[in-house]
Amino acid sequence: MKRFMFSLIGASFVALMATPASSAENVCGKRDEIVSRLENGYQEFNSALGMSTNGGLVELYTSDQGTWTLMLTQPDGVSCLIAAGENWETINGAKSASQSY
Repeated sequence: MKRFMFSLIGASFVALMATPASSAENVCGKRDEIVSRLENGYQEFNSALGMSTNGGLVELYTSDQGTWTLMLTQPDGVSCLIAAGENWETINGAKSASQSY
């Protein structure tokens, strides 16, 4: 399950990085302030995390209502929201990409 989540986060990150800068407006700030806003304003809590190849921390926050936010904290400490949405569902028992062959 962990590998599946990391694969999903990685695929989401790659897809988002391909988005033209003009259409993607990132919100950046201090990690603790952003986390507080996600938890108190949206009831989103950390569901998964992983390290990016440049040493950044990628975190997925989800809520019981189905909202989700993907955040990247860069090695310099700056955190940016890179994607958010609705209708998040956790798939129990899903195979990771390496298990599906």
